[in-house]
Formats: sequence, structure tokens, C-alpha cells
Amino acid sequence: MNNIAPRICLYAIVVLLISSCSSLFGPEGRRGVSSSLVDYLYPNGEIPPDHQNITPHLHLPLTVGLAFVPSHKSRYSVLPEAQKIRLLESVKQEFVDLDYVKEIKIVPETYMRSSKGFEGVGQIARLYSLDVVALVSYDQVATSSEKKSALLYWTIAGAYLIKGNQNRATTFVDTAVFDVNSKKMLFRAPGVSETSQSSTLIEAREVNRATREKGFELAMADMSDNLKAELIRFKDSVKNDDSVRVTRRTGYGGGGGVGWPSILLLLGLVLARLTRSR
Repeated sequence: MNNIAPRICLYAIVVLLISSCSSLFGPEGRRGVSSSLVDYLYPNGEIPPDHQNITPHLHLPLTVGLAFVPSHKSRYSVLPEAQKIRLLESVKQEFVDLDYVKEIKIVPETYMRSSKGFEGVGQIARLYSLDVVALVSYDQVATSSEKKSALLYWTIAGAYLIKGNQNRATTFVDTAVFDVNSKKMLFRAPGVSETSQSSTLIEAREVNRATREKGFELAMADMSDNLKAELIRFKDSVKNDDSVRVTRRTGYGGGGGVGWPSILLLLGLVLARLTRSR
């Protein structure tokens, strides 16, 4: 009789562990998080206008803003602000070497939540002196299911040693680049990823979180590759058609042109050589 009580307590603990693991995702074993670009830019059911006949007028070099579109309300945390900034920093690298881009500024999501629509985008653009904004939206579905080996969870050793849970995440991200003044989308670049990892019962929560975060990292990397190609196409289209008007700001040579700093440097070298020759 004395041996039965500890066993009952032991089985009860294991059952509680299994129940808590299942409750991570609810009855269907899945969760989803997303942010909608359309809902953010056109709230309250607004219909997007027809920009087909509008020609954006860009003043080079450009100041570009990068930001995540705020997510829909959810009790599940998606990504901490620090990780979102880190992911945007990786996207920022695709703009750094462009000769027609002056500066890239990352906008915190807190600022994006303060106001919706292009009115909100305009406020942020004035605050950061932006010409163009790149808005990143996303959609992720994560699932956790038990494999056949999960039957061994009924033993304490199984809960700690057997990887009976399969954690998966399907992630889609999309970066849409808009001209602030005309409100017209210049181009977009998508990115997708599929991540999967097994886990024990005890580590299921941590592994699932890592699987979701890895999904965002891989999707953003895929999107960055596509963004690089789109930036090249955009530069070519600016040169070859009339889809975008371009004006160069004072002092900007535009990819190899000689500006005042270069002229002053050349004059300095000439004067130095004349002085030595005397």
C-alpha cells in the first residue's frame, strides 16, 4: 500500500505535464500570428485607390525608413522588439551600398502603432525625414503534434529523453516599398520558410519558440535575397522607362558623378603638388 501512493503521485505528475504541453497550442495544436499591410494602410474597410496613372517623383539620394507592420492583437508573443530590430538590420544591409540611397532609418514598432493609414506613415516620414518607406508584414502558423514515440511520455524518463513532439512553423514575410508623397508602391519582395524540430515533452515550449524565431530569420533571409534582385530591377526601370520621375538634389552626382567634396579634394592635391614643385 505504501508503494502504491508514490506511483499514483508519479503518474499524476506525468499526466499534468502532458496536459500542460497540449495546452501550449489549444485543442487543435496550432497557433497563428500575422500583420496585414492592407489593414494597416487602409483601416476601417477603406478601398485602396488606383495609383496606375500616378508617377512618383523621387529626389535622390533617398532617405529610406524600415519598419514592421504592427501585428494583430494576440495573446501569443511573436518576436521581442530587440529581435525585430535585429531582423530589420539585416534588411538594411541590402540598401547600404546603393548609390541613390543616402540613409536607412529603422522605425520602432511603437511609433507604427500610434497611428494607422498613410496619415500615420506621413507623420513618421516627417519625423524621420523619409522619402521612401519599406513596410514588412508577416504571417506565421506554428503547430505542435505528438509522434508515436510520445507514448513513452507516460514514464518520467520518456518525458525527459524521448523526442515525441514535432514542432513546425510556416512563415511568410513581405516587404512593400512605398513612395511617401505619391503613396504608390514602388516594388515588393516576399520571403518564405518552413522550419521543423523535434523535442521532448519537457523542452517542448522552448523548442517551439526557437522554431518560430528561426522561421522568421530564414524567411527574412529569403526576402532579403529577393529584395536585392528587386532593387536592381527598380534601378534599371528608373533609367529605362518613365514609371518614376527622378530629381537629383544639389551636390548629388548620382552614382559616380563628381560632387563638391571630390572637387575640393582634387584642388587640394593640385595645390600641394604645385607647392612641392616650387
